[in-house]
Amino acid sequence: MKFYASGLLFDNDGVLVDSHAAAADAWAIWCSEYAPQVNWDDPKHAGQRAEDKVREWISSPDLFEVANNRINELEQLTAHTTIALPGAVDLTSSLRDGTWTVCTSANPNLGRARLIAAGIKVPAELVTAADVKRGKPHPDPYLLGAERLGFAPEDCVVFEDAIAGALAAEEAGAGLIVGVTAAALAGPADIVIRDLTGITFDGEVLYLPDSNRLR
Repeated sequence: MKFYASGLLFDNDGVLVDSHAAAADAWAIWCSEYAPQVNWDDPKHAGQRAEDKVREWISSPDLFEVANNRINELEQLTAHTTIALPGAVDLTSSLRDGTWTVCTSANPNLGRARLIAAGIKVPAELVTAADVKRGKPHPDPYLLGAERLGFAPEDCVVFEDAIAGALAAEEAGAGLIVGVTAAALAGPADIVIRDLTGITFDGEVLYLPDSNRLR
């Protein structure tokens, strides 16, 4: 499959990197301390900013600052266990600067730490939770990512695994939403692929191997 585009916008966790084990350790501790009734690992929570989930789950608004600082601390401590997902290093290493970026729901320190741990270069146009007023499923992260690259959203392809992220890309008006992993089958992605293996992009033509397609 070939598609024409100007830029690529990647979610990070679940698309470029596997941070699930790292997040599991951090959120299990946090929930035991602040929200024992919560199943943090429910897929409906995926792809959203930690600060938004903290606000939703704490028992009192007065706890927000300390609770938010705590999850930031715990996730940073486990960030070094993040690994690259198949095809991610090869693809991002092949891309020209200014043609791609990452739009992550992680805070700046965590987003950078996970990319570095996985061996993926940090793009200058990186968008993190701190850069937007509203996180996914709102369109703000992908609108800003396209803006930082200097492209219209409709000229960009978004790679997402989470439903919240795909909804954000859809509302942003992305030209194509590529779901990554089987988790994306439940969302509104235009196409779903297993992983990033075999993908190429020359700044104009995006190639997705048919053998990697799930939908």
